[in-house]
Amino acid sequence: MNIPGTLHYTKDHEWLSVDGDTATIGITDHAQRELGDIVYVDIDTVDKEIAQHDVFGTVEAVKTVSDLFSPISGTVLEVNTKLADAPETVNSDPYGEGWLIKMKIKDQGEIAGLLAAAAYGELIGE
Repeated sequence: MNIPGTLHYTKDHEWLSVDGDTATIGITDHAQRELGDIVYVDIDTVDKEIAQHDVFGTVEAVKTVSDLFSPISGTVLEVNTKLADAPETVNSDPYGEGWLIKMKIKDQGEIAGLLAAAAYGELIGE
């Protein structure tokens, strides 16, 4: 299982990377494996302020639809538009081209409450 050490994780299986006051958010390798083949990504929260733990969109797999929960509070700056035509990118490259949103971070302190790679690995039994 791929769990990059440079990222932050949630118990809901989202990951977050930080670049200054911008965070990139996606779902983990574990999450995409559990969901199976992702066929649709629905995120319509651009320019909206989202609170930590609020839903910012959904991913639809062949057998299920799953909510996406924000790891932190902030304003959604950008949605990965490539996923409209290629949602399966979330399966093939969850930590790279399969990212979901970029967000302006409202409270950097919330990041400290997220899981490090080792703790996330324990959570999923790795």
